Amino acid sequence: MVNKGFPSFGMSQAGSYIAALRNYNLPDFILKKIAKECDSNLLERGRLDDRLQSMNDTALVMLHKIFIDCESDTAGKFADFRFYAYVASMYHKCDILINESIPGASGKNHKVPVAVKNNGMYIAVAFNKSTGTPVQKREALKFYNIVDDVKKGDHGTMLTDAIFGTSVGFKGDSLVELEKLSKSRKTDAENRLEIKTANFENRIYSVTKCS
Repeated sequence: MVNKGFPSFGMSQAGSYIAALRNYNLPDFILKKIAKECDSNLLERGRLDDRLQSMNDTALVMLHKIFIDCESDTAGKFADFRFYAYVASMYHKCDILINESIPGASGKNHKVPVAVKNNGMYIAVAFNKSTGTPVQKREALKFYNIVDDVKKGDHGTMLTDAIFGTSVGFKGDSLVELEKLSKSRKTDAENRLEIKTANFENRIYSVTKCS
C-alpha cells in the first residue's frame, strides 16, 4: 500500500520519522488508535516499517510527537498514549484493554483506564494522571479504593498488579499514603496486590514499588 500523502510531506521526512519510530515497541492497538484519530490508513498486519509507511502524514507526525519528541498536549492525550504503550511493554502477549468497565465486590462498575488480561483473567490495572497538579493524597486514596474493590470482586481473583502513572508528578503525602496502604496488605496473602507508581520524567518512566 502506498501512502498517497508522502509527496506533500516529503519522502525524506517521512523516511526519517519511520526510521526513528521503528525502534519503538508500538503496540497494535496504539497504531489503530492513532490511525483512527488521524483518519489514516493502516495495514492490518505486517512489519512495523510497512505498517508505518501505510499511514498518512498526520499520523506519522503525531506518533513522532508522542514517542520521539515526548511532547504533551493540553488534553493529556499524548501522555495517555505513552502510558498505554508503556503498560503494554510490561505485559507481553497479554490483552491490553482501554477504558474497561470492571465490577467490584461492592457491585459498582469501575471504569479502569488500562486493564491487562491474560488467559481471560485480569492480572493488572493501571491509572494515569496526564494533566493538572501533581497527584494528591485524595487521588491516591481513590485509586487504591477502586483497585481494592476490583481485587475483592469476582473478576479480581487473579489481579496481581496495580499501577498509578503520572506525567505531572506525585505529592509527597500521596506516595506515603500508597506505601502505607500497600504495606497493610502484606499480611493478607489472599488479597496480595503489588502497587506500583510510574512517574514520567526526562522522557522515561521510573517505576517504584510501594512497599
